[in-house]
Amino acid sequence: MNAITHRKLSNFKIIRRGFFITLGAALMAACLKAFFIPTDIIDGGIVGISLILSHITSINLGIFLFLLNLPFVIVGYKQIGKTFAISTLFGITVLSVFTSLFKDIPHLTNDPLLAALFGGLGLGIGVGLVIRNGGSLDGTEIIGILLTKSSPFSIGEVVMAFNVFILGSAGFVFGWDNAMYSLIAYYVAFKTIDLTIEGFQDTKSVWIISDNDKEIGDALNARLGRGVTYFHGEGGFMGEDKKIIFTVISRLEEAKLKSIVEDYDENAFVAIGNIADVKGGKFKKKAIH
Repeated sequence: MNAITHRKLSNFKIIRRGFFITLGAALMAACLKAFFIPTDIIDGGIVGISLILSHITSINLGIFLFLLNLPFVIVGYKQIGKTFAISTLFGITVLSVFTSLFKDIPHLTNDPLLAALFGGLGLGIGVGLVIRNGGSLDGTEIIGILLTKSSPFSIGEVVMAFNVFILGSAGFVFGWDNAMYSLIAYYVAFKTIDLTIEGFQDTKSVWIISDNDKEIGDALNARLGRGVTYFHGEGGFMGEDKKIIFTVISRLEEAKLKSIVEDYDENAFVAIGNIADVKGGKFKKKAIH
């Protein structure tokens, strides 16, 4: 096997990633302050827990957002990788800071339905921008990855069950009307994330055609911990032999996979598709590095 080199991101890519993660986190913070908090609507996951705890204790929301997510960032470092952990820590820090800075942001509406619709829309765009650039703003995804290793459920199923519990808890704190509005906001945000990152799903199939197939395959195995399968193909135009790489990744690995492929062949053909379900093999059980 060839030696695997871990190439660093260029300064431009780091700045671009930082910009979009900052923009996404700031947009999420603005939506929480302008739409969700004034109308007692919550989101799912760690953000939802933080909103409930902040309401009960009157402690600054940013403190809960940072402290509750921190353990999952540490776990994410071991399970998903250094780049993901750093991007996530940066995003969560920006989110926490901006929720503290946006004290005087105007409340755009007192109508809970409008708040759920437009707040969910803005929040989904913000979260989608962060995930599209290799980070996360909520530790729920990491919980899903950990639990799927020892259970037959997918990441999406685990996250959904966790969020149903959180949104249900909102009924006891804010009232059942607000809990139902929170469910609407969650659904809108979920669908908007989908659109923002172009068909964002639990798992994705990846087909790669490149003359540097062996180097890319070895790098995907070493840096993502994902097995690859090689297929022999023939070019339809010139009739030349082609080696095709096939692999399956989780949604949080898409940005890193593209970066790895780009390191070895900027002109590689990469096709990524959504998968409704994955069964068999070691995909769900395998640790991500």
